Amino acid sequence: MSLSSYRLLTFDVYGTLVDWESGIIAALQPSLQKNPANNPTRSQILHAYHVLEKDQQSKTPSMLYHEVLATIHAPLCRDLDLPPPTEQESKAFGESIGFWPAFPDTVAALRRLKKKYKLVVLSNVDKESFAKTNAGSLEGFEFDLVLTAQDIGSYKPDLRNFEYMLSAVKKKFGVEKDQVLQTAQSQFHDHQPAKKVGIKSVWIVRPGAIMGNVEENVFDWKFETLGEMADAVESEAAALSVIMKYGSKQQGSELDTQRRWEELSGELGNALLIVSTETDPGWTGIRPGIGNIILGE
Repeated sequence: MSLSSYRLLTFDVYGTLVDWESGIIAALQPSLQKNPANNPTRSQILHAYHVLEKDQQSKTPSMLYHEVLATIHAPLCRDLDLPPPTEQESKAFGESIGFWPAFPDTVAALRRLKKKYKLVVLSNVDKESFAKTNAGSLEGFEFDLVLTAQDIGSYKPDLRNFEYMLSAVKKKFGVEKDQVLQTAQSQFHDHQPAKKVGIKSVWIVRPGAIMGNVEENVFDWKFETLGEMADAVESEAAALSVIMKYGSKQQGSELDTQRRWEELSGELGNALLIVSTETDPGWTGIRPGIGNIILGE
């Protein structure tokens, strides 16, 4: 199937749309500045955070996400050999979620993808924190549906979160599981459980990301950024438009290979096009690649 075959994208937010790793590092600065002689690396901080967050979410699946952050703040400082935080500092750490920055390509890419798909949030966050993020770095973007861990009562990678989402999108939009694409950075939180439930997925790599990685990566499509995914979706749509214009396999047989190349290349513009050099007229098959369109398979 092609990207165009799907009707709905479900997004992880923090890590995929929002640069939560930079947000966490920024929120920890008050504690880091208390002990400038101790300078843990970004990797050390984020690995320690991920372990504590995962354990806390497993122990207290109904705890609101900003409370999870406030709760693990003191243990995080302890594990990093930083001075114990005050209660107010831990509360501020939890409330930092609403100030975490979006990736530079996020909002523009969402606007482009919304032309094709229903866009649904499936996030390990509470409703209030997401509302602050959406009003802030996501610039008030209007998603078609927002589903949070608070709504569901558990945190990803719990399979219940994905089953809840599938039930919700079927009820609200009439969309079946085979029409849904989980779109996310984290292999641990999203791709691995999505595969277990039978949902296809798009891996937004976000090069340099530390949290959510596992040894075995699973995905059906892979792009470094959400902007690259939007490029591929638009290129695929352009190719499909050309195919519709030039007709079926029988109509295509009247065009020689050189003419196909010249005319189709001109129509697609910036899309990289590879046309079969076979004389067989079966050129209407389409397969998306990363940033290119391949016809003639």
